[in-house]
Amino acid sequence: MSSPNRHTVTFIAITIFIDAMGFGLVMPVLPRLLMGVGGLDLADAIGVGTWMGLAMAVASFIAAPVLGNLSDAVGRRPVLLVALGGLAVDYALLALAHTLPLIFLGRVLSGLFGGSYAPAQAAIADVTAPQDRARNFAMVSAGFGVGFVVGPALGGLLTGWGDRAPFVAAGVLAGLNFLYGLTVFPETLARVNRRSFTPSRANPLGSWRVLRAQPGMLNVALVLLFWQLAGLVYPLTWSFYGIAQFGWSDRMIGLSLAAVGVTIALAQIFLTGRAVRRLGERDAATVGIIGAAIGFVTYAFTTSTLVAFAVLAAVAVQSLVQPSVMAMLSSRATPETQGEVQGIASMTTGIAGVIAPMVLTWPMAWFTGPAAPVHFPGVPFLISTGFALIALVLLRRLPAGVRA
Repeated sequence: MSSPNRHTVTFIAITIFIDAMGFGLVMPVLPRLLMGVGGLDLADAIGVGTWMGLAMAVASFIAAPVLGNLSDAVGRRPVLLVALGGLAVDYALLALAHTLPLIFLGRVLSGLFGGSYAPAQAAIADVTAPQDRARNFAMVSAGFGVGFVVGPALGGLLTGWGDRAPFVAAGVLAGLNFLYGLTVFPETLARVNRRSFTPSRANPLGSWRVLRAQPGMLNVALVLLFWQLAGLVYPLTWSFYGIAQFGWSDRMIGLSLAAVGVTIALAQIFLTGRAVRRLGERDAATVGIIGAAIGFVTYAFTTSTLVAFAVLAAVAVQSLVQPSVMAMLSSRATPETQGEVQGIASMTTGIAGVIAPMVLTWPMAWFTGPAAPVHFPGVPFLISTGFALIALVLLRRLPAGVRA
């Protein structure tokens, strides 16, 4: 890999790391932060967290195709730098927020500026040969996994210096990454491959028309949609689940999330590339979904902390899914539409983010509340098992082969 390309992949991995770290950082502290600021019990805090997750997802759903299309028009670099600067401002707001509406606003801004994933993925596609995209997407996913190690760990450890200390740390890191990108990140989209920004295409409905126009892309996007619905059970419910199912402290929640992040990051680095080369993208994703489903079922019913950590071995193989499906989606795009297609991927993720709080978190709020017929915090994991099985069926209907 040439030096500019190496800088590109490194910067993108760090950018995704910052995004994931910020998202993961709030997870250990959010339940008790909402309970303390709003004077809520756990069931009510889950309900408020559901609305925040929904608003954040809607913001991301709207922003993702806009940022993806903008990156096709003006280049990846300015879009990514604006998003990183926006995240730094967002963390500053969250560090100062002492009311539920301000925390709510902060989560909305996180959704808007978190849309940097689309131009980031497009930049990877710009500088990577098709046969190497799964490997480099895996490196980006590893950045996401490492972010989930650092974020929850900081969120748990820094609470000793106050509930707002994690947000200050995240803001500083986002600002430093902005300066890093401003200094070393080159533009990856050649002018000859740029196209005019078209508002009709830079919205979810316009992206849907493009999605249907590209052969085979809709089927891959549906796999991604149901996989995202399944996988969102962790970021949306894990912290609440840890308290309700095991009685974990904030530090224990942070430790468990860090363990998940370490496991997935190591799998991304050492497993994904080899598995895709050996099995092909479709079969590698199949193994990952099956492993994830095993983990979901176990978490639905276990009451043992030891078992919860032991099941991470099954969770590790789910790291095969995202890079494989993203590579399958990217292979259906032209150089001129990589940003748009990655925006479509982010839009698909956004749709899942809008649906998931209603179908995962609200049932959990019900089954941990006083009106529930039985106390069952693991219910969202059973629902995620169903989504994973749907994704698996759709995936197996796609053509076989490395470039499926």
